[in-house]
Amino acid sequence: MATRRTYNQNCPIALGLDVLGERWTLLILRELVGGSRRYGDLRAELPGIATNLLAERLKELQDAGLVDRADLPAPIGRTVYTLSDMGWQRALPVLRSVALFGLDRLDPVGDGAVSPLNGFLAGILLGFDSGEAGGLEATCRAEIDGRRFDFAVTQGRLAGGRGEPAVTITAGAADLVTARLGASEAKRAAALRRITVTGDPASVDAVRHAFAL
Repeated sequence: MATRRTYNQNCPIALGLDVLGERWTLLILRELVGGSRRYGDLRAELPGIATNLLAERLKELQDAGLVDRADLPAPIGRTVYTLSDMGWQRALPVLRSVALFGLDRLDPVGDGAVSPLNGFLAGILLGFDSGEAGGLEATCRAEIDGRRFDFAVTQGRLAGGRGEPAVTITAGAADLVTARLGASEAKRAAALRRITVTGDPASVDAVRHAFAL
């Protein structure tokens, strides 16, 4: 295994980059925001990463406490990686900031298909306003073009989903992105109307406000 590089500076930015600044690291965390993933799932979604490098990055993220590894029992019998609670608390704000920086560079929706993960990131996670989430304690599920994303809102922040959802958001990825980035107010409003939020009525209202849906 290659020796891990470090900036050797007692500075919070440098120390943060010692953990998150290596190539592929943020993209691995991006995938895990979307839910538990097997090693093969990560390889498939990160074309170009060498298998030994992926293993090295996952080990580094586990050592940093940002990623958990679990071996599921038979008959499933597979290893999965998940974003830890510390990962949700500390890495997710970094991912959101980087995504906001790159949002206006995203190809227009009309120029090609939008992945469910991009729909989740741009349409839901980037719409979260902690100031509107006060008092909301709920596990949520997003059903986007056949892919499921579970997450929770607790103590004014986002966290990993646990248990059955109180609220389900159902939408197409293109509509989620258009609702944020549509070229006109009319297009944004039309896309927003096609996004459905169902579940406990009080939680549904609170989720709509917290995520601007």
